[in-house]
Amino acid sequence: MSHPLSERDLLFPHASTSLRDTLHTLKRSNLSIRNRLRSIASDGAFVSRVAESLRLPLVANERCGSWYMDAEGKAGSAYFKSTDGHFGEWGFSLRRLNLGVLGVVGGRGGCIIVDSTRRGKSMPDALSKTVGIWIVVMNRLLFDDRPDSHELLTPAEVVSDSEHAQIEERLDRFVREARALQLDLDDLRARVKKPMRPVWVTPATSLDELEPPSEEDSFNTVVLCTASSKPSVGVRDDPDYVQGAADDHEAWSCGLTAPEFWRNKEVLLATNEHDLPAKIAEVMQTPARDGDVRPPVLIKPTASVFIGDAATVEQASSTVAAVVYCGAKLDANVGESIEKRGAVFIHLSCTSGKNGSRQLRASLPALDDLQKVKDQEPKILIVGEDSEDMAVGAALAVICSYVDETGKLDCTNRRPVTNKVEIKKRLSWIIVSKPDAAPSRATLQSVNSYLMG
Repeated sequence: MSHPLSERDLLFPHASTSLRDTLHTLKRSNLSIRNRLRSIASDGAFVSRVAESLRLPLVANERCGSWYMDAEGKAGSAYFKSTDGHFGEWGFSLRRLNLGVLGVVGGRGGCIIVDSTRRGKSMPDALSKTVGIWIVVMNRLLFDDRPDSHELLTPAEVVSDSEHAQIEERLDRFVREARALQLDLDDLRARVKKPMRPVWVTPATSLDELEPPSEEDSFNTVVLCTASSKPSVGVRDDPDYVQGAADDHEAWSCGLTAPEFWRNKEVLLATNEHDLPAKIAEVMQTPARDGDVRPPVLIKPTASVFIGDAATVEQASSTVAAVVYCGAKLDANVGESIEKRGAVFIHLSCTSGKNGSRQLRASLPALDDLQKVKDQEPKILIVGEDSEDMAVGAALAVICSYVDETGKLDCTNRRPVTNKVEIKKRLSWIIVSKPDAAPSRATLQSVNSYLMG
């Protein structure tokens, strides 16, 4: 009885191993830093053409989206997670409300939200479903009198009729949960002005078919732009092109950030692969420009709790009664300098990511030292190496421990909020005041553990 030939019959074991090694080497070569940066620059040029064609501001869906636009042309950030669009997991995030996008949209009649995907798909789930869910929930929440804006829209070429229908079944619950946050709907409505409607754009889209929005339109246009091409559809024929090249930049970028890439694009693209790590290190040693340091953000309705980047510590600490620093390490002289001025200094030792969230949980009891603050109307500055996650978690812990429901801070009397609904409301204060806040689930769980003992 004969058997069909297999790879084992055609190749000796060492040859088979050699082939696998060769293919692995070729794949690693394709994913080189230089190929990634060249692909990002190419995709960024496409994003620029979309922005020029539609005359709309660019919003990066972080963290990947920022790599596809020059920081000078970036109007804002969003945090729409692909996981909220995964099949069977569709959701509307109450900890990533993305309310900052509303002001950008209302100011220009729309915006372009940019993201990419590396999984061989034509667009990421964040753009094909998560943002669509967000748009219809916001429309229902803010524009009861516009039933024509209450329909869920998804791209038919990506989302099946069955999946679309299953998402629709969850929308009423999403709206109820959002309404329970007791957001200032009048303020949000004033920001966005009219309902939103999504439009999807990929490198396979003919830009000639798109028209810029006009003031007469009854909807704001939210363009969901996938920056990267899917090579299998024939849009790309460059063997060195990397789809979704900016994904997981921590693993390949050697510390390079998106703003520094665009500031130094020409010199980086002209550098050979071998010399790129050294050139990146040289670029990243350049002192930050004044415009890169953002002032601390006041968390309303409090008049006393601020969140800032680590770079703001020395600038702002002279005006506050306490500084809470979230990070792995800090120059000891900074802490000593703060304490010499009579302010309370608290270091919550934590890194970033899930490990950082666990470390934050162990460090949060140090916030008890805030009770040393005796000022009648104190100000507290909370900063961190990760001001969008760890510092937000610490700020939530402070607000839920020392701030009452009206926003008044009293450090002499710790009364932790232990009701999850109330904790979500306090979190919404932070998200509304600091639109780029993006606390992870693990960080929020650490805060809940601290508050509830």
